[in-house]
Amino acid sequence: MDIQIEESWKKILKEEFEKDYFKQIVTSLKAEKSAGKIIFPPGPLIFNAFNKTPFSKVKVVLLGQDPYHGKGQAMGLSFSVPDGIPKPPSLVNIFKELESDLGIKPPISGNLEKWAKQGVLLLNASLTVRQNEAASHSKIGWLQFTDSVISKISELKDDIVFLLWGRFAQDKQTLIDETKHHVLKAAHPSPFSADKGFFGCRHFSKTNELLTINNKEPIDWKL
Repeated sequence: MDIQIEESWKKILKEEFEKDYFKQIVTSLKAEKSAGKIIFPPGPLIFNAFNKTPFSKVKVVLLGQDPYHGKGQAMGLSFSVPDGIPKPPSLVNIFKELESDLGIKPPISGNLEKWAKQGVLLLNASLTVRQNEAASHSKIGWLQFTDSVISKISELKDDIVFLLWGRFAQDKQTLIDETKHHVLKAAHPSPFSADKGFFGCRHFSKTNELLTINNKEPIDWKL
């Protein structure tokens, strides 16, 4: 199966693409499209997180759960929306914490590509979703695929900072070898939980402290 994904990831994930569960993902997506269902993000952006952040560049993993399911929002990068699209509430809260932590004023756009290009893998646990139906593709095989991605990063790299916001992301902690990586946990930035431990977590400055200690270039979080 020839998956259109950045070359380094294609090599590392080659075995996954050949497994039955992954073939089932492809079959499911094709069947839904044939039935007239609208799926986000658009096909060329499904692997956008990998294309924007090659394996060799990964320094930070920011795990999201599901692509945005509103029209025009999903762009294949967790928490990110394209230029010109209103910022969803979780992203508004991420920018509030960024300002509180590092004094960076909230940007006009919610497009996080600049982070991705610096080595922040903006990975959603499910890479697709049906329009207006949250978590609609969480059971078609994506979780097995992205668990494998996290495991490969843990196995093959060192001193990666994993940002796990909310219970769903924190359940992935078991996939990470904490003897060689760094895990920062907080509540989810959603309006329902941001005041229960996301606000004040200072994960942006803490991430840069960890990167600096490990002789890695810190992230310029300003967009």
